[in-house]
Amino acid sequence: MKFLTSGKVKDVYELNNGDLLFKFTNRVSAYDVKFKDEIPKKGEVLCKFAEYWFKKLDTPHHFVERKSDTEIIVKKMQMIPIECVVRGYFYGSLVSRWNDGKVVLPSSWKQYDVQRDLAAKLPNPIFDPTTKSVHDIPVNKNEAISQKLVTADEYNLLSEKSIKIYEKMTSIADNAGFILADLKLEFGKLDNEIILADSIGPDEFRLWPKDTYKIGRIQEAYDKQLLRDWLSENGYEQKFESARSIGEDPIPPSIPPDLISKMTQRYVTAYERMTDNTL
Repeated sequence: MKFLTSGKVKDVYELNNGDLLFKFTNRVSAYDVKFKDEIPKKGEVLCKFAEYWFKKLDTPHHFVERKSDTEIIVKKMQMIPIECVVRGYFYGSLVSRWNDGKVVLPSSWKQYDVQRDLAAKLPNPIFDPTTKSVHDIPVNKNEAISQKLVTADEYNLLSEKSIKIYEKMTSIADNAGFILADLKLEFGKLDNEIILADSIGPDEFRLWPKDTYKIGRIQEAYDKQLLRDWLSENGYEQKFESARSIGEDPIPPSIPPDLISKMTQRYVTAYERMTDNTL
């Protein structure tokens, strides 16, 4: 087994037969900053969620098997260099980008108010991809094609596949008492076929409990958004941006123990309620 790379959350190894082993850790990152503190049980939740979704979704994928509580084996493939984001609600970066005129919603949709309509359901899910880099940058269809990230046909296929997967996952989440607000997927090519890749879990989607959902406010998060909200409330998001603007690396704060405990509890609850399995 050969070590290949260490990402924000998982370590990747190449096996003797050419397959890859993903080892999920308890590491956490937010706003492209890696934290020293870890979230207990997070790696196990991400690993078992990945297995659950690959088996549950009716779409070709690179998953082979789960090796342990924190490891899965997948087929190695040529990854497509965009992150396929689907948004079903007026939330997250979509809000600030829309407010700044950097994203255009269909003209037939209503004019959104940032405060009044925060977390409102969109009339239809939208495909809103980004580049894959240290700091992901949103790209529209023309930009993705002109930058040679994908062809026009590939873009259309990724959009269609991503929205179908989002709709399938939305139905499953709804039955479990959750709202799936948005989703990030990755795809790759294997034998010239574009198939689902990487992993799917609370680091790749926003999950809200239906019973506390209310338009016009910050939603309860059963995902990594819990950490982002704490960082924003305490001014760290702005501190990170200020550090980068002068060429410095942002310094992560210590995550409060009660927040760490809350994140563990919500990651575990999300998995158990969604899958009807226990950790």
